[in-house]
Amino acid sequence: MANLSIRKLDDDTFTRLRIRAARNHISMEEEARRILRQVVTAPMPLGDLALQFFGNDGGVELELPQHIPHQPLGLV
Repeated sequence: MANLSIRKLDDDTFTRLRIRAARNHISMEEEARRILRQVVTAPMPLGDLALQFFGNDGGVELELPQHIPHQPLGLV
């Protein structure tokens, strides 16, 4: 396991970390580890997230409006 020392942490951030750790009934060190782990962990791919929320039912079929083909604009 690696160690990390954080210098020049402003008082407000230190206090907020202390309060957050106390609310979670853990040490400040553990709270900092959890925050760092959450921030650097890769997010779930969007497709996997959609499947988690909407399931594997295949979605819905949408009727898209028909568009009349157009002529490309000429160069002036």
